[in-house]
Amino acid sequence: MNARDRDGEGRARSARPRDGLGRPLAYGEPGVERQPEGVVRTPAETVAEAQRLLDAGMPFHAHEVFEDAWKSGPEAEAPLWRALAQLAVGLTHAARGNAVGGARLLRRGAEALALAGPETASARGGGPYGIDVPGLVRWARELALRVDEGRAVDAAARAPRLAFRPDRPGPA
Repeated sequence: MNARDRDGEGRARSARPRDGLGRPLAYGEPGVERQPEGVVRTPAETVAEAQRLLDAGMPFHAHEVFEDAWKSGPEAEAPLWRALAQLAVGLTHAARGNAVGGARLLRRGAEALALAGPETASARGGGPYGIDVPGLVRWARELALRVDEGRAVDAAARAPRLAFRPDRPGPA
């Protein structure tokens, strides 16, 4: 019989530790603390926590923060948070060396974000909750090209700036 790790509700959940990019490590190895699931945050808290994780080179964990936002927030905002989660997963795959998957998810997320953002974009070119929608779309498309060229991606060094800041030109 195959004994599997289970959560409190009986669902299969691997208890293996994970690294900063979400890759499973061997049991007993030190890993990165997992992002708790189902946390309800305000949009500002979501953006701040995701940015902290992106800056730390942990886009896999940032995607989980965005996933919580799309699952717990208003239905009308789900496309925005889902698109941001796709960008984070695209960065994750690119940093793991999965060029095809990384580029594909970065492009898919950029297209979804471009569609999710226009009706809520501000006159400054930003988006909802101060999110720099045009800058993130540009960042994702440029990073996808870099990944297509076979160039290595360091998740922390290539982390985007989520919020529009007049003192900083667009995402990193």
